[in-house]
Amino acid sequence: MNDQAPYPDWISEVRFDDQGLVAAIAQDAHSGKILMMAWMNRQALLQTCQSGHAVYYSRSRQSLWHKGESSGHTQIVEEIWLDCDADVIVLKVKQLGGIACHTGRQSCFFRRLTESDGKMQWQSIDPVLKDPKEIYK
Repeated sequence: MNDQAPYPDWISEVRFDDQGLVAAIAQDAHSGKILMMAWMNRQALLQTCQSGHAVYYSRSRQSLWHKGESSGHTQIVEEIWLDCDADVIVLKVKQLGGIACHTGRQSCFFRRLTESDGKMQWQSIDPVLKDPKEIYK
């Protein structure tokens, strides 16, 4: 990660972890539904602010990724919020295509903990809107 570049003063107020990352939650600006959580480094946060489109940091690839670069399901950022501890970002977004999750669902948070016959289990609640094989060719 390139954290040596000069950054605006407002970025210094964000508490990045020891790996230079901050949690970023994408929330639908209209409905308030939580769509996904990802990580941002300073460069991703700055590019998001400058471009108006969500840019995240992929820990597995160790590089920036522009949400929707493969799927076409980009996020237009309407507002950026910082929590009271300055260690979580909330992006209020317009989710293009209505799909934020790589599984083809609206949200990455589609499993709810439910009880059935006295046993707790995760249950998929939200439907797949588009087969991921059709999204990622």
